[in-house]
Amino acid sequence: MALTQIIIAAGVLGLFALLGGMLLLLIRGRQRDTRLADEARRVAEARATSLEQTIAQLVGAQSEIKGQVSTLSEAHINAQARTMKVLEERFDGISGKMNVSLTESAEKTAKSLGELTNRLSVIDEAQKNITELSGQVVGLQHILDNKQARGAFGEIQMEDIFRNALPPSAYSFQSTLSNGKRADGVILLPNPPGPIVVDSKFPLEPYRALRDAEDEAALAQARRDFKQAVKKHIKDISEKYIITGETAESALMFLPSEAVYAELHANFVDLVEDSYRARVWIVSPTTLMATLNTVRAVLKDVAMREQAHLIQIQVGKMMGDVERLHKRVGNLQKHFSQAEGDLRDITTSAEKVLRHGEKIDEVQLEATTPEVVSDTISLKTPAAP
Repeated sequence: MALTQIIIAAGVLGLFALLGGMLLLLIRGRQRDTRLADEARRVAEARATSLEQTIAQLVGAQSEIKGQVSTLSEAHINAQARTMKVLEERFDGISGKMNVSLTESAEKTAKSLGELTNRLSVIDEAQKNITELSGQVVGLQHILDNKQARGAFGEIQMEDIFRNALPPSAYSFQSTLSNGKRADGVILLPNPPGPIVVDSKFPLEPYRALRDAEDEAALAQARRDFKQAVKKHIKDISEKYIITGETAESALMFLPSEAVYAELHANFVDLVEDSYRARVWIVSPTTLMATLNTVRAVLKDVAMREQAHLIQIQVGKMMGDVERLHKRVGNLQKHFSQAEGDLRDITTSAEKVLRHGEKIDEVQLEATTPEVVSDTISLKTPAAP
């Protein structure tokens, strides 16, 4: 549409320029020659007529172009409306899908947040447990730093193992021996082997120094101190808690730590051999539990042996009862045999009685006839006087 207007405007301008040139020629021709002026007038009129025709054609073309532009504009408007409708429909579909997707995303997000909240709660609880455990570890460290408290800790652990593995009659705590020494725990076994003493006090300071050694010199010194302390402890247990005629020929040295037990057997085999020679058996919580389970089996076997004579007495009494029962069954069988003979005799007698009864019935039936009755009466009735 804009191009058409430009073309029309260019034509009009061209016409105006042409008219101007013609008028200028007419003015000049009029000044020169009247004839030329007339001739120019005729030419101008002819050209003006032609120009009017051209302008009329241009106006018609402009009207036609305007109609085409209106048609194109309406078509464009209709196409734009259809496009907008399609876009609106697609937008509605996309909007619905986006709403559904956003709803699902919101639900998934809420679910994820809920799970995250639960996990955070679990993490908080675990953190609290870790904090409590840290406090307990610190408390345990304080206990192990104090010799007296550490001894009490070992005794409590040993007592718990005793209570879990043995009946109350099979052990005692803090028993005083004939030499005046007090034993932490005693396994009450019959002779042999006799009561076994268990010591729960262990020198932990040399072991900690061994673990904390930072160089070779400190490590060597810690190994010497640890070896000396353990050897002295083995000797003390052997001298204090092995009493001939009162206790068993051996004693137990209880270590409340599996790590110390592993260290002794891994790196101090000579100390373990010294304990064997001194008849002091080194036990950890695990091996003490296994030992006590074996002791429980031994105690059960001893109790069964102690009750064996009672079982034998009861078995003897039962055999006497069985013999008497057998005799009485024989007597009863005799009674049954005699009763069976009596029953046979009774049956025979009953059969004889029945036969006699049948004969009596036959006699009575014969007596019921008239002739027999009259004869009978004549025989038994006396004559009239």
